[in-house]
Amino acid sequence: MEHHDRRAGKLYDGPTLTLKDIPVNRIEHIALMANYNQWMNRKVYEAAGTLTDVALATDRQAFFGSILGTLNHLVLGDTVWLKRFAEHPTAFSALLPLSAIATPTDLRQLAFADIRELSAHRAWLDQLILNWTDNLQETDLDQPLRYHNMRGAAQEKPFFALLLHFFNHQTHHRGQVTTLLSQVGVDVGDTDLLALID
Repeated sequence: MEHHDRRAGKLYDGPTLTLKDIPVNRIEHIALMANYNQWMNRKVYEAAGTLTDVALATDRQAFFGSILGTLNHLVLGDTVWLKRFAEHPTAFSALLPLSAIATPTDLRQLAFADIRELSAHRAWLDQLILNWTDNLQETDLDQPLRYHNMRGAAQEKPFFALLLHFFNHQTHHRGQVTTLLSQVGVDVGDTDLLALID
């Protein structure tokens, strides 16, 4: 299709697919995303570790202010979602350690002011995610999950779709962090999922 054939008023004219239209082994896809999450977090934290505490905490006019603020948001967001996932009818035993952690009420808070403590918690969380996703079954994915959003409103959504959102949210905000790092001259290196695909 040539550019002048595009319908007026539409900048993107592509087909709309649903999750059911995409042929994929869902369990393998989730496992890949969990591994990608850990791989990328390791790279991001190693890159961030080359900066001073002041540089990490400097407000860079990003949505969550600083590099440290954005990394905190990722941990808080993951914690909120994982605690919701722990309420799944399957009652995933791998998520039990989260019961000792309070559910965040503000996704902008600086839960960890020290990058070393944040990094240790991130590594623990990433291993928990890997352990949990290693035990997911195909039948788990088809059940709806009931939960309350941050405003307290009851929700019910397909569990597999929520898992896709969980991993997409991580990728979105890590992209913000890699941009902030590159703006101060720190290169994270390859960030493509393709690097983990054989």
